Amino acid sequence: SLYAVLTGRWVTAGALALLAGLTRPVGLAVAAAVWVAGVAASGRARSAAGERGAPVARRALGMALAPLGAAGYVLWVGHRTGKGPLGYLDVQAGWRNGFDGGWAFARFIAARLTSFPSALAGLALAAGVVLLAWLYLVCLRQRQPLPLLVYAGIVTVLALGAESYFGSKPRLLLPAFPLLLPLARALARLRPPGPALVTAGLAVASALYGAFWLNGSGPP
Repeated sequence: SLYAVLTGRWVTAGALALLAGLTRPVGLAVAAAVWVAGVAASGRARSAAGERGAPVARRALGMALAPLGAAGYVLWVGHRTGKGPLGYLDVQAGWRNGFDGGWAFARFIAARLTSFPSALAGLALAAGVVLLAWLYLVCLRQRQPLPLLVYAGIVTVLALGAESYFGSKPRLLLPAFPLLLPLARALARLRPPGPALVTAGLAVASALYGAFWLNGSGPP
């Protein structure tokens, strides 16, 4: 959907955003990216010579389609629970997966800092949050396309601000791929076999981390 937005294929972008919203509510981030890009494109068209006919209709149709998947998902959950549109919020509350702006996550990190060696895990988590913020600022400085910035920002805020168990946060952050574009750009500047060695090293480290926690008590 984001690629379709960047290439001006509005109906395709809206249809794919609809499908993304049907899979998970975070598909709203995709819909928001489509809407922001559509509004920006409309503004540019007005400030230029103007735009008529088919391009405007395609953009309007794409923007109309984009949020329907997420809305349908929420309404379907409400229908299944028998509680109407608010049923989705009840389900989220049952899983303790609401949005508190990161308060629960901050308390989780603070609890790790009260003793040793768990303090090391707390410091690592705090450093990870700072790293995410820094990567987003780099994306801003590199002037990534507006749809990518909106999408990555919403996904990151939803992941870090969710009240969910910490072990869910890494997978919730996986869709925020634009945050990795500055690192990919830096990696592309390395001469072979540099990129292959770095990528292989990160893959091995990630596998070891996952295996360690899978056979232990779970993520810190």
